[in-house]
Amino acid sequence: MKLSFFNSLFAKSNKPLVMPDSILVKKLKIVASENSLFLYNNVNIYHHANSYNIPLMLLDLSRGIYLFEKKEWSYDDLKNSTIEKAEKQNNSIDTLSYQNRQTIINQKFNEITHHDSVPIFNYLLMENINIDQYEHLNESFKELLPRNRIIFNDSSIEEIIEKLEYSELSKSSLPSQDEILGNLLIQYAILCEDSSLKLCTQEQMNFIDDEIFGFEILQAKEASGVSNTLLLKAILEKLKHKDKKILIIKPSRLACDILKKKLLEIIEHAIVEIDLTSIFVLTPMELVNMHLQKLKKEPIKDELFIDDILMTKKFHLAELVLCDDSNLYTDEFINYLLHIQNDRDLLLVNSVIKDPRHVYRKTFLEESKTVSFYNANQYAKALQTVSKLLKSVPAKEIMVVSSHATKENLHEDMTFYINHKPLLLDSSQNLVDQKMDSVMLSTYDDIISLDVKHIVLLDICSTDLSKLNYAVNLAKRSVSIIYEQECQAINELKDTYENN
Repeated sequence: MKLSFFNSLFAKSNKPLVMPDSILVKKLKIVASENSLFLYNNVNIYHHANSYNIPLMLLDLSRGIYLFEKKEWSYDDLKNSTIEKAEKQNNSIDTLSYQNRQTIINQKFNEITHHDSVPIFNYLLMENINIDQYEHLNESFKELLPRNRIIFNDSSIEEIIEKLEYSELSKSSLPSQDEILGNLLIQYAILCEDSSLKLCTQEQMNFIDDEIFGFEILQAKEASGVSNTLLLKAILEKLKHKDKKILIIKPSRLACDILKKKLLEIIEHAIVEIDLTSIFVLTPMELVNMHLQKLKKEPIKDELFIDDILMTKKFHLAELVLCDDSNLYTDEFINYLLHIQNDRDLLLVNSVIKDPRHVYRKTFLEESKTVSFYNANQYAKALQTVSKLLKSVPAKEIMVVSSHATKENLHEDMTFYINHKPLLLDSSQNLVDQKMDSVMLSTYDDIISLDVKHIVLLDICSTDLSKLNYAVNLAKRSVSIIYEQECQAINELKDTYENN
């Protein structure tokens, strides 16, 4: 896609109005920042088909979870009043009423981890009452709302810390922040390949939470977690609007299948109930063919083509379209998306567009990854490299990327010389039809969305540099770059990776 075309389409959206934090919330943010605590304001816990709002939550890995309830009571509201325990509090030592929230936290944590939840402490934020006014209230307030569990509007940061430390240290070691909050706030939890959880970055959380209005852009670096957060965004939209239809676009059938498999894994782990039949994951060609079918036109088969009639007819498949890797698509297809989503919402993910509303600046490229260059016969060196890797890592963790002709030749050589039958990867085929438990042989156009640890790159000088960089960044552990002659692409790759 031409960048000038993309920039001409983009008009920056106005950000929704965000209400400023109260004085007490600002103080709690300072306390959290200076004491390695984690503060979350106005978050929802989703469990099965229900949602539970938490006005303010603080995580202390040495103690547990603090729940804060905000009250707008003024001194005039309370000065002539008395209060009594609610029925559910009669047998409770804790006089602050958070029973429903505590129950769902314990239940959510237990159902996912099969272990007990972490300790939970309850506090009250009195935004409009100071300590002197509290002292003049009826004794019934002081009994049910103890002073050491209330943060007043004139509480200093030191006083806030002292009250938080009133809650005793945990007697046993608590799980990590990712495990605790990832299991509670599933809309911000990236499910890793090994089934561990990684909490989203603040940039990712902001994107997941923000409403998409009309046409918007997400600009993201390579390996910044886009695919995972698109899924989390789709899940959250469905949890908030159960009848909403969402379309995610990926470049290939294989990439779509990988994303759908991950979607099912996230839903199963999160223990939430959403209608997966209203989340579509399609390639550009599948989307266009659905439109053509509606118009009773013949489908396209070999190459994506936008018939003129498609640009004159409406096609409302989804209220929200999330288009990943949009810089890989033609201008005509992007125009088509703009046409069918004219009165609905569309997000394009692009790695090069500047100054969009949503940006992922952080990348999660493996710091321990090695990039090695070999000036040698590419067939012989590729066979030697794969043979050596097979002695220490599973075959499914290895991929060789090359031109189509080289891929076919390597398939025969690998079967004959090292007695291993590799997979001829085809991104146009479904995941279920490809047994991905052997060494994968792929072209540069077929590797989108794959997850691999060791990559061998061939045919360097005849491949676009952007595709080479994508392939290098795809690997998690090692990259072997094999070339038979020097060229501009080799020089640029060496400048980028050899000294890093």
